[in-house]
Amino acid sequence: MTSRVVATAGHVDHGKSTLVRALTGMEPDRLAEERRRGLTIDLGFAWTTLPSGTDLAIVDVPGHERFVTTMLAGAGPVPAVLVVVAADEGWMPQSAEHLDALDALGVEHGLLVVTRCDLLDPEVAREDALAEIRRSTLGEVGVVEVCATRGEGLDALRTALDGLVGALPEPDPEADVRLWVDRAFTIKGAGTVVTGTLGAGTIRVGDELELRGRRVHVRGLQSLGEPVEVARGVARVAVNLRGVPREAVARGDALLTPESWIAPAEFDVALRGVRGGEPGALPSEVVLHAGSAAVAGRVRPLGPGFVRLRPERPLPLRIGDRVVLRDPGRRAVVAGAGVLDVRPPALRRRGAAARRAAELAEPGAGTGAVELRRRGQVRAAELLAMGVPPASVEDARPAVRADGWLLSPGRAREAVSSLAAAVRAHDAAEALDPGLPIEAARRAAQLPTPGLVAALLAAVPAGERAAAPELRDGRVHLGRERGLPERVRTALEALRADLTADPFRAPEAARLAELGLGARELAALVRAGELVAVADGVVLLPDAPERAVELLRGAGDSFTLSEARQVLGTTRRVAVPLLEHLARTGRTVRVDDRAHRLR
Repeated sequence: MTSRVVATAGHVDHGKSTLVRALTGMEPDRLAEERRRGLTIDLGFAWTTLPSGTDLAIVDVPGHERFVTTMLAGAGPVPAVLVVVAADEGWMPQSAEHLDALDALGVEHGLLVVTRCDLLDPEVAREDALAEIRRSTLGEVGVVEVCATRGEGLDALRTALDGLVGALPEPDPEADVRLWVDRAFTIKGAGTVVTGTLGAGTIRVGDELELRGRRVHVRGLQSLGEPVEVARGVARVAVNLRGVPREAVARGDALLTPESWIAPAEFDVALRGVRGGEPGALPSEVVLHAGSAAVAGRVRPLGPGFVRLRPERPLPLRIGDRVVLRDPGRRAVVAGAGVLDVRPPALRRRGAAARRAAELAEPGAGTGAVELRRRGQVRAAELLAMGVPPASVEDARPAVRADGWLLSPGRAREAVSSLAAAVRAHDAAEALDPGLPIEAARRAAQLPTPGLVAALLAAVPAGERAAAPELRDGRVHLGRERGLPERVRTALEALRADLTADPFRAPEAARLAELGLGARELAALVRAGELVAVADGVVLLPDAPERAVELLRGAGDSFTLSEARQVLGTTRRVAVPLLEHLARTGRTVRVDDRAHRLR
């Protein structure tokens, strides 16, 4: 069954709780003091079923100016609102402050409900309220006039509510969970329970979630007073947490999908003036409202319309979230703020703030392509945690994508240049060891994984590959030239002449020394594919094993070491390791202790 949530808003004593009571038959004021004083001082909750069959939960908020923080805790996560204005009092200061808060949050769906229409003609209150609301993000809204104590207009209100919630965007059941906690309490025999408005995503009994950086388990769930196994947004839910003491959780905390959210120490925002006005200069310290949280925050101006906020404690935020900024001195909403970056760069150099503001003003903030370009290299999972939509991450079209990382085209070009320079420097210093091992190449290019080196070089455009490094045999080389020193190549030519004349007469140590070929030079020639080593100090031309196989075919079905030595015209020093090499490479097998045969 479909479930939706709305919140009330409006001046103190304009009949919000009376309206909720009449609509639902439930008492939204939970506290004895609230019922004694007839004044809502904390969040209330009630629910009803609309004519369409939709279950509707209502968050009833206090209207007194002292409880604006509580009002925002209830309304912050809710997608639609009932703005309540009394016909006999009309538009009042808290009506305006609540509307300013809703406007700062960017709430776009709502109804105007004019109450106490039995006491005075509602026309003046209605028209004044509509004029004020029209200047906010709510824009044009429907109007219902009621007398809750007599039940007049309630059927029309239920029908209007059906239309309101039916127009709300459909929440994504696969979205990451972020349940802002607005109440936390203990039930005897069950333990700690938290409540909140689940805007999207799905919570199941047995799920593991994250709370203040620690893992917690869902022991039980309720929605609209009934136990459920699964709760999907949008819904009011109560979550029973296993093994969590009551003092470990409070209003303003959030239950999160593990390892899917970033709680930044600071973040950059675009300011938005209240109800169409220009955002003025902010105080250096503000109260920052996000979800059900209200925390002090420091403001660092970046440029016109942009600031960096540092809350006193990190909050789980994403690109696109809206927060409300209140001046603690004036106790007034001073601006709304749209989150643009939860992983902002450090601002260390002179003029960095102004450059950052210009960067934030560029179109496309929050898309995969722009965020990748700004960062150069980033994990795809981090882009998702920042709030970049999954489809936008897939469509980012980076030059390189490997091991969960993405490289922008600019960063890829820079990395290729770094690799080329590193290989060139290495080959100049280690002429006998050409090519850079892949791990050294990774460090030289400042890439997070070796897999990105391979992907980076594979992604070099065809027209640029001739001058770019390439990966061969686990090493990064610059071009096809092996880069061996001239003296080694000269010695190789002499050695090649010796072995061409007598292919299996491997040079003795004296001959190698005469040519200037020590262990390092021989190892370099073997790595370069110019020689094959069948044993330490025993080297032949690369085609010697295949030539030996062809000659041994004439030795009969099997042959001994002595017979092989005679066929190959060599010594025991060469024949023994050569036969072992042929066996290791699968060309021959042992028949018995003395004989070998070709496969």
